[in-house]
Amino acid sequence: MISWDQVTELREDVGHDEFEEVLSIFLEEVESTLDDLAHGPALEGVLHALKGSALTLGFSAFAALCSEGERMAGTGTGSDVSLGAIRDCYASSRAAFLEELPARLAA
Repeated sequence: MISWDQVTELREDVGHDEFEEVLSIFLEEVESTLDDLAHGPALEGVLHALKGSALTLGFSAFAALCSEGERMAGTGTGSDVSLGAIRDCYASSRAAFLEELPARLAA
């Protein structure tokens, strides 16, 4: 669900002190985007952006679901994308991430 190697790499790239700020911005932006997520002509682009954010922070399962939705939207079947599944995957990924993060950072 979470690529901890990616999380570690990001933390090293941005610095330990800046990591919390990057994490906070990521969570706020993704949650705001998910609140407005809807079927329509912008779906492909929105899912592409969510996928990129997810990959940056190691949310691999969420990124994969966004990628599949992006592909579907790009081929004209965007109305079949399960927005609920995307939101649910993010919620479970976020919970797992936040639960494991302290132990991972202490290691």
